[in-house]
Amino acid sequence: MSASGHRTASIASVDPASPPSRTLHGVRQRTADSMAVRAVQQAEDVDGAKIGVVFTLSRSADEQFLGLVASAIRRVSFRQRFLFAIGCPSASPAERSPLVFCGTTDELVQRAGVLSSAKFLGRVTEGSSAVSQLWICSVRNLAATAYDELALWDCLRKAARVPADPLAPPPGARSVQQLLSHARARLERLTPQQAYEDLLSTNRPYAIILVDIRPARQRMQDGGIHGAIVVERGLLEWHLDPQSPQRLAVANRYDTRIVIFDHEGDASSFAAVSLHDLGLLRATDLIGGYAAWREAGLPMEVTPTAPAESVRPSEEY
Repeated sequence: MSASGHRTASIASVDPASPPSRTLHGVRQRTADSMAVRAVQQAEDVDGAKIGVVFTLSRSADEQFLGLVASAIRRVSFRQRFLFAIGCPSASPAERSPLVFCGTTDELVQRAGVLSSAKFLGRVTEGSSAVSQLWICSVRNLAATAYDELALWDCLRKAARVPADPLAPPPGARSVQQLLSHARARLERLTPQQAYEDLLSTNRPYAIILVDIRPARQRMQDGGIHGAIVVERGLLEWHLDPQSPQRLAVANRYDTRIVIFDHEGDASSFAAVSLHDLGLLRATDLIGGYAAWREAGLPMEVTPTAPAESVRPSEEY
């Protein structure tokens, strides 16, 4: 019998009707029942399905115990549509630990199993198997970081969704215009004239930098503003996060005013909000972007002045 076949047999052989007793099996059964009740009580609802992620406290739990938990969840769920991931944390980085998906249909658990294989690329053992609404596998270094639990929740949410019209937006989806409006509601956007005056002001208590996120092709075609820092959009967070090992020398404090511009002022709003999420709450963008700056007839060379108070700008200026 193959390794995967042995795993299937070990879980399939669990008798959910066996009464708990004063034996090791009885203790394991009561523990499994308790975990199942808590998991169902704390479950999240997705399209009418209860979903949840359960990790055992013991790092030595085996697949048979995970099978007991799965059977208990099935009893506690009272025939409601459900999908749960049950795992045992690994004791060491090299150890492979069991992971079981249980649900009301084979389709549900297979969806979750396939998604998990993509999430834990290279960490899931070959020979994962599905039987009786269970998907059984083992994962190397399972639950070593918070990523694993978040990834499992994402697998369950996606797998539990009821198939819908592919041409209609799914629940919770927003258009790009809605996202843009939401982003701009978080910003104090600047006109080109306001940004230019702020750059030259000696009365501000903060440092200020102008950041050009346009692609190289556009900069070569349309020119740029000398004195602005060029950061490609894909590297923006890495280069401006004060905690990033790849940060630029100017990204050394959280109170710096970072004014971002692109060509017309759309992508720059999303970029500025991304910096807000990093804690750079003075970040904003240029209304109308580079095109508006040029149309306003502002100088194509800027040199930010030092702030009025003790805040010292970076030497990169």
